[in-house]
Amino acid sequence: MLVIDDDEDLCELTADYLAPLGFHVETVHTGEHGAERATSEPWHAVLLDVMLPDVDGFEVLRRIRAKSKVPVLMLTGRGEEVDRVVGLELGADDYLPKTFSSRELLARLRAAMRRAGWVEEIPAQSPLREVIAGPLRICSDTHTVTLEDRAVTLTRTEFDLLLTLARAKGRVKSRDQLFEELRGGEWEVFDRAIDMHISSLRKKLSDDPKEPRFIRTVRGVGYMLAVPED
Repeated sequence: MLVIDDDEDLCELTADYLAPLGFHVETVHTGEHGAERATSEPWHAVLLDVMLPDVDGFEVLRRIRAKSKVPVLMLTGRGEEVDRVVGLELGADDYLPKTFSSRELLARLRAAMRRAGWVEEIPAQSPLREVIAGPLRICSDTHTVTLEDRAVTLTRTEFDLLLTLARAKGRVKSRDQLFEELRGGEWEVFDRAIDMHISSLRKKLSDDPKEPRFIRTVRGVGYMLAVPED
């Protein structure tokens, strides 16, 4: 899919979330370039921001609809009704405010793609159904975690957090990225919520924060899941 948005952080978050679910995501940051890419290549869907630095999203949508029926989901930071109406009248398939949760984006994206006839090409579940990090196994299908063949009981939030780190294995996730990707779960609304859940996970995984086997802290950046060397 193609993401047309000048917010590079949002583009990165979207790509990081959708890639493990089987989506190939490419991003562009201007309306002109976005309109060109959207109409010159085959896409399963386009995520299009209304507010772009050159040509606005409505004009980009007009150019897309002149040549293509690709599903287009519009994004707006303003959330005004007039924007939604204009976008839908120009041929947008759906509309999302920029406060969307990742899960809502995925649900709306799949729905738009099904309506466009792409249902057979949309992965129903993540291809990363089981992530293995040394003796740690995380299974998304059964919502289970085992450590050296011993079951580890986690809350829903802890499991979702661990799975998110596991799918990005070897890459650092900032607190903001983790919060954004898991928004809509059982998150407490205060600054250190991520740290508290990480601390709880480490205890349940018998992971010493001073010499971690699994969840490593990258000071000033965030957290990552590492593969133990032993």
